[in-house]
Amino acid sequence: MTGDRLERLRSALERELAPTELSIRDDSAAHAGHAGAREGGHFHVKIVSAAFTGRSRIERHRLVYAAVAGLMGRGIHALSIEAIAPDELKK
Repeated sequence: MTGDRLERLRSALERELAPTELSIRDDSAAHAGHAGAREGGHFHVKIVSAAFTGRSRIERHRLVYAAVAGLMGRGIHALSIEAIAPDELKK
């Protein structure tokens, strides 16, 4: 089940944000027993996308949440997000 959630998350992010880099870590085991865990897993997402260029941290997070809105509460309970513009990798 966890692998399916991870793949749906990856697919949604790739489709909506066309990342040049994407890594997803499943942190669900660390939240076992948490009331919200029944709604889905906890994931850490590190994503590099041109869609983030010139946008604030809040705007970037909103883009990520919009991309995965259909999964929230249906396989995903929480996200920890690192959203990076490609030009920031060179710094």
